[in-house]
Amino acid sequence: MSVFLRRSCGAALAYAITTQSAFADLTANDVWSDWQAYLGGMGYTVTGDQSVSGNVTTITDFIISLAVPESSDSVQMTIPEVTLTENGDGTVQIVYPESFPVTISGGGEGDSFSGDLLYTNKNLNIVVSGSPDDMAYNYSAASMGFVVNALDLEGEDIPEDSVDASLEITDVSGNARMQIGENRDIVQSITAAGLAYKLVVQDPETGHDININGRLEQLAFDGTTIIPAIFDAADIKAIYEAGFAVNGAFSYTSGSTDIEGVSEDETFSMSSSSKGGRFSGSIDAKRLAYEVSQTGSKLAMTMSELPVPVEINAANTAMVIEVPVLATEEVQPFAFSLNLNDFTMSDVLWGMFDPTGALPRDPATIAINTLGTAKILIDFMDPEVSEQIESGQLEPAELHSLKIKELLISMVGANLTGDGDFTFDNTNTQEFGGMPAPTGELNLQLVGANALIDKLIAMGFVSESDAMGARMMMGLMAVPGEEPDTLNSKIEFTENGQILANGQRIK
Repeated sequence: MSVFLRRSCGAALAYAITTQSAFADLTANDVWSDWQAYLGGMGYTVTGDQSVSGNVTTITDFIISLAVPESSDSVQMTIPEVTLTENGDGTVQIVYPESFPVTISGGGEGDSFSGDLLYTNKNLNIVVSGSPDDMAYNYSAASMGFVVNALDLEGEDIPEDSVDASLEITDVSGNARMQIGENRDIVQSITAAGLAYKLVVQDPETGHDININGRLEQLAFDGTTIIPAIFDAADIKAIYEAGFAVNGAFSYTSGSTDIEGVSEDETFSMSSSSKGGRFSGSIDAKRLAYEVSQTGSKLAMTMSELPVPVEINAANTAMVIEVPVLATEEVQPFAFSLNLNDFTMSDVLWGMFDPTGALPRDPATIAINTLGTAKILIDFMDPEVSEQIESGQLEPAELHSLKIKELLISMVGANLTGDGDFTFDNTNTQEFGGMPAPTGELNLQLVGANALIDKLIAMGFVSESDAMGARMMMGLMAVPGEEPDTLNSKIEFTENGQILANGQRIK
C-alpha cells in the first residue's frame, strides 16, 4: 500500500471515527458539511443520505472511499447509520454503530491484496462543540478496535479459519480541536489504558499455527497537523509544498509480545518486553525527523534443539534521524544518532563461542552521534524517485560536511572512543574512488586491545601470525597512550589529498 494511502487512511479514520469545550452554537449540518469538505479535500469520495427529524440528523449509507491515482490501492469504509443530535446547548452528539465494515485493497501485478475488516466500539461517546470554523471534539470509549474477517493475497482466498487477527484499544479518551483559517489546524491528544493485538496464521501445507499476542500499557499521544486549504490530493509533493505538516509524540509505560509456533517441524517460542518507550516524529516540506527510544528491553527465545531460553537485554536503546526531503540549491543540515546501552546476553549465547568464559562479559555499549550538511538532489516525495535510485539513475544527495560528536564501542574488555570533523569537496571525486574528497581529522582512543588479542589467541579465534599483523597495523596507525594498553590515533585528511596518521604520511 502506498505511503499516501497509509497516511490518508489514518487521517480520515481518526477524524471520521474519533475526534474539546463549547465556544458557540453548532448545528448538526455544520458538522456533516465539514466532514464532506475535509474528506473531499483529502481526495476521498464521501456519500450518504441525509434526513432531519427535529434536532436529530441521520446519515444513512455513509460511505468513505479512496482510490489512489495511478495505483490499485483503495480503501472503503461503510457506516450503515450515523446520528448527529443537537443537544440544545450549542453542542452536537455523534452516535456510530457498534460495528461496521472497512474494506482495503491494493498492490500490483503479483502482489495484490484485499481485506475485509470489522470496526468495533463499546460505549463510544463523541460530543462536538464550537463554531463551523473552530470545532472541538471530546470523545471517550470503553473500547475500540478492528477484527479481520477476510483476507485475499495475490488472488488467492485465504480460508476464513486460517487467519485470526484483531486489535483493541481500551479505556480511550481524547480531544481534537480543528480551526479553519488560512489552513486547517488540528491539535489532538489521546490516552488509553491499553492496546492488545493478536494474529494467528495457519500454514495451509502443514496445518501448524503461528500465534502472536502483544500488549502496550498506558498509551498517550499528542500531536498537531496542518492541512492546506487548497492542494492537489493526487500529488504527494504538492501536498507538502502547499503547507501540509505533522508533528506528534506517542508513548507507553510497558509492552510485551509473545510468539510461538512450528517452523520446519521445529517448535519455537519468542517473547519480548520493555519497561516503556516513546516515538516522536515530524514531517513537512523541508524535513523528516523522528526519535525512537525504549527502556528495559528484553528478548527471550526457545527452540526444540535449545530448550534453555536464550536472552538478550538492553537497559536503553534510542535512535534519532533528521533529514531534508526535498531538493534545493541550498546545503541543508542532517543528524543521526544511535545508542545501545548496557547490552547483555545470556550464558547460553556466550557459551556458543566462549565456553570457558575467557572474555569479560560486562554489559556492552555502542553509541554514535553525528550531524552534518548535505545538498539534496532529488525529491523524496516523488513516487518515481525510489525506483530511479535503486536502478542507479540518480544520486540522492551530495555530502558536504560530517561531524562525529561521539563514538563509543565498549565490549569484551576493550573500549574505543573517538570524534571527528570533516568537509567534503564534491568537485573532486577522483582522489578517493568516486567519493568526494574529505578534509579534516578523526581522533580515536583504543583501550584494552592487546589484552583482547591475547584472549582471542588463547581461544583459538586468532592465530599468532594474524595477531602479529594486527599489532603491526596498530603500531603504524596509533601511538601508545599514558595508561597501560592504551593507543591514541589522529588521522588527518589534508586539502592536497594526503592522509596522515599521528603526523606520519600514509598516503
